[in-house]
Amino acid sequence: MRIALISEHANPLAAIGGVDAGGQNVHVAALAAALADRGHEVVVYTRRDRQDVPGTVPLHPGVTVEHVPAGPPVPVPKDMLLPYMPAFAGHLRRCWARWRPDVAHAHFWMSGLAALEAARGLGTPVLQTFHALGTVKRRWQGTADTSPPERIALEAEIGQRARGVVATCGDEVNELLAMGVPGERVAVVPCGVDLTRFRPGGPVAPRGRRPRILSIGRMVPRKGVGTVVEALRHLPDAELVIAGGAPDDEEARRLARLAAAHGIADRVHLVGSVGRADVPALLRSAAAVVSVPWYEPFGIVPLEAMACGVPVVASAVGGHLDTVAGCGTLVPPRRPRALARALRDLLDHPEQRAAIGRAGERRARSRYGWPRIAERTEAVYLDVIAGQRNPDQNRIAATAGG
Repeated sequence: MRIALISEHANPLAAIGGVDAGGQNVHVAALAAALADRGHEVVVYTRRDRQDVPGTVPLHPGVTVEHVPAGPPVPVPKDMLLPYMPAFAGHLRRCWARWRPDVAHAHFWMSGLAALEAARGLGTPVLQTFHALGTVKRRWQGTADTSPPERIALEAEIGQRARGVVATCGDEVNELLAMGVPGERVAVVPCGVDLTRFRPGGPVAPRGRRPRILSIGRMVPRKGVGTVVEALRHLPDAELVIAGGAPDDEEARRLARLAAAHGIADRVHLVGSVGRADVPALLRSAAAVVSVPWYEPFGIVPLEAMACGVPVVASAVGGHLDTVAGCGTLVPPRRPRALARALRDLLDHPEQRAAIGRAGERRARSRYGWPRIAERTEAVYLDVIAGQRNPDQNRIAATAGG
């Protein structure tokens, strides 16, 4: 198949850990590579945000990244990209006139807008993965949500117009149904993990005598790292390593002030962005990995920690309900005392901690390797293409679970 992946702001070549660079970048890059390994030709379309990048860059055998000229060739916050989507769609349409994909898979809502417009009249089915929903973001962030006001209505329209929606977890399905997306068009295919890189054996980052609690991800308030800092007050023997972003980011400075105010600055280490190649060693150095965002469409870091055999404590939201439940510890979001109790229990019981780590590794290996995820995604593509050709079979079978 010829497969187009559209990821307007999340460039699979980008460094991970910035405000707008995180799990979606990893997901798109890994999915593209795994689909190519199955024999498909994959092109990833992402917005050009630098003047000096080539128009086309090879990512993996069978995968190229095309930088789309839409808006100024400089970094622009994703919530300000909507005005440039007509130009993005126009470029896609010109590209697809020469190289028509068998399926177009849009990642994030604005990518869906562009893909649907570009595919109009071409006969190319468009699938949508939202990665995050405006309704959920607004519910948790309220007036702090910087999304365009049109987002929620446009997401509902995209979900109803797309040939199918690929949700990343069961919790998302309920949100999609509430938006009016027909249930028969929804398939659940989770994100994956690179099991060759994320595994229990391998290098371990240097660590001190204190048990290490690790938080890794983007430096934005909704990731709940402040909750982890608050919890550390009740764990006097532990240290907290916070990886992601840069030490001078606004959120990093807020976290440093919070640690200082509680007198625990000597046990809170903000190390900034960590290269992808160094992440497994950092994960293995932790007694526990914590991921307690207010909401989470999927959550790749807990899955990577599980694959390394490291126990995870996560907030009971979104994709964590599928991945961590039953082989990790779930706590309510924004509850530092509940988080501290869960961590205390892990730190005080090393045998239990090891057993949880082994259970997480088994689940990651049995369900979430990228070859398996690519196979399931390919099945959805083929189902959609068959439905295009035969209106009587015009539906997607949900593929929830393992």
